[in-house]
Amino acid sequence: MGFFGILMQVTRWVGVIILLELAAAEISFPIALPNCPYTCGDVEIPYPFGLREDCYIDPNFYINCTSNSFGKTQPILPKNITVTSISLEGQAEILMYIAKDCYEQGVLDPSIWNMVWLNSPLNFSVSNTQNKFVVVGCDTYAFLKGSRQNESYTTGCISACGSTRDMVNGFCSGVGCCEVDIPLGLKQIIVQSKSFDNHTEVTNFNPCGYAFISKQDTFNFSIASLLNLRDETMMPMVLDWVIGTETCEDVANKSSYACGGNSSCINSNKSGYLCKCMDGYRGNPYLPDGCQDIDECENDDSCKGPGEKCFNIPGNFTCPCIEGYHLDRSAGVDLCVINQSSLQVKLFVGVGISFIVVLVCSSWLYLIVKQRKLIKLKQRFFEQNGGLILQQKLSKQENSTAIAKIFTKEEMQKATNNYDENLIIGQGGFGTVYKGILPDNGIVAIKKSKTIDENQIEQFINEVVVLSQINHRNVVKLLGCCLETQVPLLVYEFIPNGTLFEYIHHESQASTISWETRLRIAAEIAEALSYLHFAASPPIIHRDVKSSNILLDSTYVAKVSDFGTSRLVPLDQTQLATMVQGTLGYLDPEYMQTSQLTEKSDVYSFGVVLVELLTGKKALSFDRPEEERSLAMYFISFLKDNRLFEILEKHIVKEGKAEHLKEVAHLAKRCLRLKGEDRPTMKEVATELEGLRKVEMHSWANVDSNSEETKFLLGETSNSYKYNAINKSTNVYNSVRDHVIFDLDDGR
Repeated sequence: MGFFGILMQVTRWVGVIILLELAAAEISFPIALPNCPYTCGDVEIPYPFGLREDCYIDPNFYINCTSNSFGKTQPILPKNITVTSISLEGQAEILMYIAKDCYEQGVLDPSIWNMVWLNSPLNFSVSNTQNKFVVVGCDTYAFLKGSRQNESYTTGCISACGSTRDMVNGFCSGVGCCEVDIPLGLKQIIVQSKSFDNHTEVTNFNPCGYAFISKQDTFNFSIASLLNLRDETMMPMVLDWVIGTETCEDVANKSSYACGGNSSCINSNKSGYLCKCMDGYRGNPYLPDGCQDIDECENDDSCKGPGEKCFNIPGNFTCPCIEGYHLDRSAGVDLCVINQSSLQVKLFVGVGISFIVVLVCSSWLYLIVKQRKLIKLKQRFFEQNGGLILQQKLSKQENSTAIAKIFTKEEMQKATNNYDENLIIGQGGFGTVYKGILPDNGIVAIKKSKTIDENQIEQFINEVVVLSQINHRNVVKLLGCCLETQVPLLVYEFIPNGTLFEYIHHESQASTISWETRLRIAAEIAEALSYLHFAASPPIIHRDVKSSNILLDSTYVAKVSDFGTSRLVPLDQTQLATMVQGTLGYLDPEYMQTSQLTEKSDVYSFGVVLVELLTGKKALSFDRPEEERSLAMYFISFLKDNRLFEILEKHIVKEGKAEHLKEVAHLAKRCLRLKGEDRPTMKEVATELEGLRKVEMHSWANVDSNSEETKFLLGETSNSYKYNAINKSTNVYNSVRDHVIFDLDDGR
């Protein structure tokens, strides 16, 4: 094969690719009036038909979209005619009942109709080109009655046989089956089936006779039809329809003229007329602008001659010569002949263009394959990161007012400037937190784990499920998540002032935090945990309450965060057997021993945070002597020795009233009791702290002289505090106790 042959092969394949692209782009044309529905079930309803008022040309073309007894949606013409398809060429396929006369031992079956009828609307008639009148049986004669041209019309057919021996499958010639042509313009039809001798002679192989109108080529007679047709109810048939009763000439200048632009009127051979798009146009000719120009140049046969270029014009096309060719009429016909002087240039340009086209197509295919791989990878990550489980859990939250948004991988990359290190605002063993900016300029915090395994996936899904149902000013708000990356991402509201741990233990500012601020933060944390325990449905146990999981917003309002280890408590349970998880220094001793998780485990952890606020010391520090490493034990020992004010932060001893400090200290002591049933609930803790805050805010309150007033604000004091302790039977699960997950937090 020479060079020119190779060039032709390349050009041919390029042309095939382009044609495939063009074929894939289907042209859509309107079929109904604007703002009108155009489907009923799986049937398209084109204008002049319509499904509601102002959507059809006249009431004869109204389609009632309803459901049958089997629950299937179906279009119904006036006179209760079921439609299965509508053609703009003036035909509608419908379903017509079969007339049957069935006998049992010579007695007519009264449950079966031997007479059926069709009262078609005006403008509709039985199609004489698409239907046949068919009679099936060995002892059967039937009538087809109707009207045409305002006169009665009757025809019939007889089908007889003594046995099945003379029947031929596929032939309807009078033996077991006969058929009759339909006359033009037949309306208001009645079909009746009768028997000569009640099928007494042929009842063993033909207990019934059948008569019906059937669309041609849909019913194929066979010997089995003698029995099988008893189970059939309806047959497809075709109706012809026209617009009005006038001719095109009579209606052309009237406002009722139905044909739209770029269409022509066709007189019916009965009465009325039809509309058809002119050559070069396609669409619905009954709509004002329904017939639209088609591009004939998309057809390979439009311009066949060499050097010709197809040029589309409204309703037609032309074939001018392309550059490098000239029109030659010497042979008596118009031909485009190549200019010899430009042949070499043309060849060179053709090779160059072919190379470019091949290169572009190759790049295009490469990009498509690459894009598909990226889509599959994102889908794999989505499933690997628990996306299906998350969707299932979120779908069960029927009463949820807001569902977390699912962000895309591209949105996360753009928000973090492709995870720019300068945007990192937090980093630790769990992973990295980035500051991100969304397209609406909203600032968010994006949590990205370092690695992921099955346990982390479960925690991640759990955190999303828990946070998606929480709406509280002191709980960090989850905005959404991203599952299309290798490790899942969580998107939170941005909290600018860091953690309570940093706020308390930062050397430069710890001594400047007032007692009033500390008390407010404690009350806000308690209120959030009380909400989780008593207002959330189902209740939520945080399971990892600690100062580094308390964030502070721009006005230093406390917000509880990090719900990765939280648990939802079923409404019929008060405790859960779980694998022990939490942070050393904050972990409930009873929970560690029994693996039985209750809301009182959060109470103990909150007690440790409260002691941190009182003392300014870390919950667990290996820099302190061994007996002082655990702040909770260290604090309680000072209380027993009546040395409370020695362990408290020095400046809050000066700021706060001694009675109030003692109240908070004893409240912390009650939260740190070894037995969970002896601890107060978070609701009781929140109430008492809020009472203390009210006293602090009202400087006029004199605790000594106005004891009744103080009692009202504080609730019961520590000396008179009473609980309704809930006695719970604690079951120890050894299989769980041996698997404990601890976090040392930032205290070491």
